Amino acid sequence: MRVSTNFLLGLFLGGLTLVGCDCHGPEPVWNPTPYALEIPPFFPPMDIPADNPLTEEGVRLGRMLFWETRLSENNAMSCGTCHLPEVSFADPEPYSTGVTGAIGTRNAMALINMGWASSYFWDGRALTLEEQILEPIPHPDEMNLPWSDAVDRLTNDDTDSDYSQRFFDAFGTTEITADLVSKAIAQFVRIMISADSKFDQWRRGEVSLTDSEYNGYQMFLREGGDPEVVPGGQFGADCFHCHGEAGLQFTDHLFHNNGLDPSFEADPGRVLVTGTPMDSGRFRTPTLRNVALSGPFMHDGRFQTLEEVVEHYNSGGVASSTIDPFMKYTTGGLALAPSQKADLIAFLHTLTDTVFTQNPAFQNPH
Repeated sequence: MRVSTNFLLGLFLGGLTLVGCDCHGPEPVWNPTPYALEIPPFFPPMDIPADNPLTEEGVRLGRMLFWETRLSENNAMSCGTCHLPEVSFADPEPYSTGVTGAIGTRNAMALINMGWASSYFWDGRALTLEEQILEPIPHPDEMNLPWSDAVDRLTNDDTDSDYSQRFFDAFGTTEITADLVSKAIAQFVRIMISADSKFDQWRRGEVSLTDSEYNGYQMFLREGGDPEVVPGGQFGADCFHCHGEAGLQFTDHLFHNNGLDPSFEADPGRVLVTGTPMDSGRFRTPTLRNVALSGPFMHDGRFQTLEEVVEHYNSGGVASSTIDPFMKYTTGGLALAPSQKADLIAFLHTLTDTVFTQNPAFQNPH
């Protein structure tokens, strides 16, 4: 049988077309944009994990996930539900209420400058932000959603959130995992930096403190006690030991028993993590930044006002078997005058940063 030249030529050209055809289109290119993190004046460098560098895409995704209510059993609670911007991303209630109506056992800590923390939760049981973020979503007293269900909801997203594309943009994969969710939220939380309080502005030479604020600052920095009775005493408020301004963080990131109770049956504190008896009654030192906004105070939210907090330390607190050595005045207290306590509170108010709490980049994007 004779085959025409035109037929053979057609087969040849058609084969070339099939060989050269990319039926699936070009492979997507992952090219994340590094996030230009600005470290404020007088702040130390931030220790960012090598396996979770900050990117513009990761931070944007983290912000959406931080405010994503579908990460809770009833589609009504997000991370932001218990960490409200107006109270420095804390909870104004002593304990938070979960989706099932269960009440927590500790006050929700303010999320502020968390990129400089060395451990998380009041007892320090998480050593990284990524580790900390993994806990609340499946916790039965909080968002009560198994991670498998949370991942399934994001993977099968039928809204305009387009999570598969957003995860690819941030991490180079459309496969959504609990690990990547935690990494994205951690990126967002790390860029939530407060550094524009009146105190910061004063340190930068932009404003002046009032006499009361400055006197309170000096009280904050001085040792407590009468120098004629206590060696090294300076009639101060003795705050700086645990809330020092090193790195302008106003926390030592350590754990202390600050004299709240004589025994620890209600909440043993860090001993539950370490098993070390001397850690009984010890809790992580919170930052004093935005402290005027983030009450109630202490791990159990027992104090409603700064005045109550100051009076607790002024009284010397309650002696116990693991009382911190810095709580030196359990007998007799600091004996601060009313005017001195007022000055100290005036100073604490200079740590309020409403630029931080009102920052549009931190608000709910949904």
